[in-house]
Amino acid sequence: MKSQLPGFRPGLVVLQVGDRDDSNLYIRMKLRAAAEVGNIYVLVCVPQVLQTIEQVNEDPAVHGLIIQLPLDSVNPIDADKMTNAVTPEKDVDGLSSINAGKLARGDLRSCFIPCTPNGCMELIKQTGLQVAGKIVVVVGRSKIVGAPMHDLFLWNHATVTSCHSKTSDLAEQVKRADILVVGAGKAELVKGDWVKEGAVVIDCGINYIQDSSKPGGTRVVGDVHYPSAKERAGYITPVPGGVGPMTVVMLMENTVQSAKHFLQMYTGKWKISYRKAKPLKPQPSDFQISHSCQRKPIAQLAKEVGLFSNEVEPYGRSRAKVRVDVLERLKKQPDGKHVVVTGITPTVLGEGRRTITFGLAQALGAHLNINAFACLQQPSPKSSFDLRGGVVGDHKYTLCLFETPLQRLDIETSDPLTLTEEEMRRFVRLDVNPDSMQVGDANFLKDEIMAILSLSSSADDLKHRLARMVVAASRSEEPITTEDLGVSDALALLLNNALKPCLMQTLEGTPVFVHSSSCADFTLGSASVMASKIALKLVGPQGFVVTETAHGADASLEKFLNIKCRSSGLQPNVVVLVATVRALKMHGGAPRVSLTLTDIYSLSSNLKLLEKGCAHLKRQVENAREYGLPVVVAVNAFSSDRKAELDLVCSQARQAGVFDAVLCTNWSDGGAGALDLAKTVQRAAELPSPFHYLYDLQLPVEQKIEKVAQQTYGAKDVKLSPKAKEKLALYMKQGLANYPVSLAKTHLSLNNDPKFKGEPTDFTLPISDVQAYVGAGFLSLLVDRVSFIPSLPVFNSKTIFSFNFHEAICICNSCFSMLHLVWNIVSL
Repeated sequence: MKSQLPGFRPGLVVLQVGDRDDSNLYIRMKLRAAAEVGNIYVLVCVPQVLQTIEQVNEDPAVHGLIIQLPLDSVNPIDADKMTNAVTPEKDVDGLSSINAGKLARGDLRSCFIPCTPNGCMELIKQTGLQVAGKIVVVVGRSKIVGAPMHDLFLWNHATVTSCHSKTSDLAEQVKRADILVVGAGKAELVKGDWVKEGAVVIDCGINYIQDSSKPGGTRVVGDVHYPSAKERAGYITPVPGGVGPMTVVMLMENTVQSAKHFLQMYTGKWKISYRKAKPLKPQPSDFQISHSCQRKPIAQLAKEVGLFSNEVEPYGRSRAKVRVDVLERLKKQPDGKHVVVTGITPTVLGEGRRTITFGLAQALGAHLNINAFACLQQPSPKSSFDLRGGVVGDHKYTLCLFETPLQRLDIETSDPLTLTEEEMRRFVRLDVNPDSMQVGDANFLKDEIMAILSLSSSADDLKHRLARMVVAASRSEEPITTEDLGVSDALALLLNNALKPCLMQTLEGTPVFVHSSSCADFTLGSASVMASKIALKLVGPQGFVVTETAHGADASLEKFLNIKCRSSGLQPNVVVLVATVRALKMHGGAPRVSLTLTDIYSLSSNLKLLEKGCAHLKRQVENAREYGLPVVVAVNAFSSDRKAELDLVCSQARQAGVFDAVLCTNWSDGGAGALDLAKTVQRAAELPSPFHYLYDLQLPVEQKIEKVAQQTYGAKDVKLSPKAKEKLALYMKQGLANYPVSLAKTHLSLNNDPKFKGEPTDFTLPISDVQAYVGAGFLSLLVDRVSFIPSLPVFNSKTIFSFNFHEAICICNSCFSMLHLVWNIVSL
């Protein structure tokens, strides 16, 4: 187990109430055995038993919990209630009603067998005697020995008779036994002449009788008269030194087995329950489908995918936050395979990237039984937020914000009226250039805050990025950061909870992380680094994480690979490029798609128009292949598509050099409709992928811009406006030359004209402005005629689930309000 998970140790807790001498003796025996095995061992002596049991049940470092009986308390304690409070998975004594019930039913592989009966069976096994078919007599009916001993022999195919002190013909019953187990709690109850010649005798009793020859005046004997019985028995256990040590050994064995089960559950292949969707005809509405079944509790899903209970913060029954420190626990776990889903330039109605993302994840998980996670960002809000936030200022808070920059400047006073001229100069070194103020630009700051959240890989990383966030420049053109204003720690505190990904599930039960909502026009438009990193650890080296980009292979995949992957160190294994007949017809020259325009798309087949549009598909395939990754084209089939059209798209894609092209029907068929895609992605992920970025960060910024414009969009040249040139020069002066670049342009075409379709050539890409996202770590270049992304619709059909994505937006508003408040203070 240590080789599987370095540093791992099985853990056992003994809960003792009181201070009985015999209990202390038994506990010392267990401690010695635990030291030999190498267990973590914790001894608890507390009066609040139930509360302690609940805490230990939730502790992932503990794999076994036993209640040391009897409970020694002035006030009576219900021992059964205490025993049944122990979660069955940690009940290594095997005494809870659930484990006892499983044993009684013969479910020996799914329960813990009580330690004393288990030790007895092991002793019998060591004799070489076969239990099956033998006559067994068990004397005693206690929950600890007699009753479970009977059940254990029964399910090992023996003929079992249970006796006790009230059995009238006890001697006659004992004489029949090939195997005799005695645990009646009565000293030397069974006489030697009762024992069958050659029988195996297991004596579980511990009794004290008077013996004046002993120093204490007593000696320990069993329930069998040992001197006479050993003359007739083939094998017999002494008391003490027989069953007692075996009981302790079996406790260690059960603890180790519990730890093994724990590792199997939280590493390797998940034991997850899926619900395979059944297609309905006619197709129900999205709302009907999303409410057609009861999803399992989110706590159950979290446990199935290997999350500890203390790593999950449930928000109701259907969603939960996942703590980021799970990465520390899983840091030595190899990552899974990373698949990014992108697409061709879409119509205004969208082409189903998210539908394919969910369908692929469901097919991998529910249908191929592979650990699979989907990761996506929350639907993007429009770029205009209202300016109300969750932070309001009062006099006390204002003074606090004033004091923090003073402390950073080693100025001891907190009274601004007592500052010397030198201290004033140092404090107002900010010397803000009013024309550079970013605080007035709500969209810019909120976009950057969300981009920072999306790119942060830890709480410390989040804090450092927020501290670097530039809100203005001084008159000498020095950047002024949130750290200069003394609010970076407060911003980090506000965003700390938002850094935790939100765990949810699809209709079929596939786990999903929904996290971050960075604006796809200006920043990244993909799920957070944190969500991807946690998911890749959870699925393990044989699993898959499927994530999407907000737009096509031009507008979003480029940012995903050159910015997100470069910043995080993540590397995808496969690119899935989504295409539709409808969009390719549009790129071939058909009228612009709208909700009312259906004739040319659904009522007629125009292969010539479709083939012409496939030039755009080939261009996007080239964009995806530029990074050295295998590309799989997923053709999202609509009910109106014709076979000839679908075959043509697949053929054109294969001619473009993709790994393969696959039809997908998961919109109507659930995960089963993406099964071929899942198998294809599996094969593609096995290929060596010499992944590389589009450009080197050491290149001059102008050359980086040209590489993106020419190789991704097909532009002939790039033209920077005077304003863009001026701001670039300032950013170079501020040391930002080695930042990656992000082109903020329309996602509806390859050039800057959202109405242009197909594959544009011989055009110049005009850059009108530049914004430095210093905290996020990239330069955003605004292309003329940029269109803001609208809010994305709720998910489609079989993959629908509901969630609340307002939290991050509210936090962004709060952060912005705080900055606005501080800025007013500085201005005053």
